Amino acid sequence: MPDDRTLEDARAQFPVLERIAYLQAGSAGPLARSTIDALRSEEERNLQDGRAGAEYIDRILALRAALRRKLGELVGVGAEHVALTASTTDGCNIVLAGLGLEPGDEVITTSDEHFGLLGPLHASGARVMVVPPDCDEIVGAVTSRTRLVAVSHVLWTSGQILPVHQFKERTGLPILVDGAQSVGAIPVDARGLDFFTISGQKWLCGPEGTGALVVADPDRLRVARPSYFSQAEHLPDGTFVPRSGARRFEPNWIPSGSLAGLEAAIDVQPDWGFERAAEMAERCRALLVDAGLEIALPAERATLVSWWPADEEPETVVTRLAEAGVVVRELPGRGLLRASVGWWTSDADLDRLVSGARV
Repeated sequence: MPDDRTLEDARAQFPVLERIAYLQAGSAGPLARSTIDALRSEEERNLQDGRAGAEYIDRILALRAALRRKLGELVGVGAEHVALTASTTDGCNIVLAGLGLEPGDEVITTSDEHFGLLGPLHASGARVMVVPPDCDEIVGAVTSRTRLVAVSHVLWTSGQILPVHQFKERTGLPILVDGAQSVGAIPVDARGLDFFTISGQKWLCGPEGTGALVVADPDRLRVARPSYFSQAEHLPDGTFVPRSGARRFEPNWIPSGSLAGLEAAIDVQPDWGFERAAEMAERCRALLVDAGLEIALPAERATLVSWWPADEEPETVVTRLAEAGVVVRELPGRGLLRASVGWWTSDADLDRLVSGARV
């Protein structure tokens, strides 16, 4: 764990922390100076040298390859299993489209999923079976028509960590895991999971419009949304030979600044980051309880901290906190408020939160 000076230096990378108790990484994390420097450097180069020619294309491809390697290292897989995307929702759509599900098929999900996963599930055409976020409930919902289990690694509502490897082992079914609230917040091992999505702008604190999809066996998923990156070669009628590995699923061109910015953002997190984030999340929960507030307290929990306001509307509390320089969010339809506690969160941030959270 860091000493006070080390933490102060680490926090100094994020200018917003000088003014704001930033507790919103579950939507978009704070930006570090080095992230913006990397982004700005790439765009300045494009400004001066243009965005054309073999040298430019080679640089983009090298940046993409380097980012695949770095993202793969974060979750314990090789670069050949990583496809660059624009978001976790992007990844979910790629998987659901590629599986080619039909109306007679079933997919199992939980009652606490974000629409970023639920929307693609609904659009797949399969029957969506919604059960509580519990292993026995999921296993019990499996039928001969079940084709997929699709769940979050960390629930966006309560911060509960789901035992996704156990879901896979007990059902034997393909599993799609939404990693929006886990990668960058807690240690992640995506090995043994069929599909795992990653958000770049949330806990990794990267540029918006960045993310990734991990595919364990690329040859077993159809390329249903091809882009130029999908093909190694193609014929005049569009028939194509897919590229090797998961990069065949990459749906779009990502600006060079965003590629460099996300790579730089990943390097910002200190080696003590996971341990400190967990410690600060537990301190946040304890402070809220001491203040007389009811919190969501799953047995296995990550760094999202949710609570119910006392005799107030959630939006009233969000507004009051914002006026005090504390950024949290309301969870629509849940009656909950949520703080995203990161390794950069200070004791003073939590004190400001608790002070403003109660009437």
